[in-house]
Amino acid sequence: MPKIKEKRMEELPKLDNTLVYTEFDDENPVPKGKWNSHIFENDQPIVLELACGKGEYSIGLAEIEPDKNYVGIDIKGNRIWVGATEALEKDLDNVRYFRCFIDHLDQYFEEDELDEAWIVFSDPYIKKERKRLTSPKFLETYRRVMKPDAVIHLKTDSDLLYEYTKEIIEQEGLELLDDEPDVHKNRPDDPKLSIITYYEEMHLEKGKTIKYVSFRLGS
Repeated sequence: MPKIKEKRMEELPKLDNTLVYTEFDDENPVPKGKWNSHIFENDQPIVLELACGKGEYSIGLAEIEPDKNYVGIDIKGNRIWVGATEALEKDLDNVRYFRCFIDHLDQYFEEDELDEAWIVFSDPYIKKERKRLTSPKFLETYRRVMKPDAVIHLKTDSDLLYEYTKEIIEQEGLELLDDEPDVHKNRPDDPKLSIITYYEEMHLEKGKTIKYVSFRLGS
């Protein structure tokens, strides 16, 4: 492991806005059902950024919507460190970073504890449909912790993931809320969609089109 990565991994659990739960033990209890009362100490809606990488979107959204709590989730601690330290530098009280496995969300959050989720430039897993974060498998995972009227947002450069997600929305009879095939052409002034991550900037430089779809999760 490179020294800088090793240093970041050592620092990560010590950051005031970061939680690490890759293992379970009595000395490190999961705040399940206590995110509002114990972690954020308010009753604002809780929004996830799934596979958050360096957490740029969590930070951008938290700045736009200070009346919501944001939790960036990823298993890559080295990347989370980047977002967590930036959030601390910006003194953002409504952002936390959480190193854990997305598959196990119901071990970390209580039923109906979450209000919304963003999936931004996640891996489309071309040959592994079940690993896509909008697959029926993951939608069922989200339902165990999210409110029935929760909204899922997908922003992606992947035609495959974009079309696949719309197919799943139709197959499951979910409510499609928004469908934008070219974000930067048609919605340049939308503040939430105008947040540009490191990966998005790379995609744009390659001439890729950025797509967005949102839907209601349903029960």
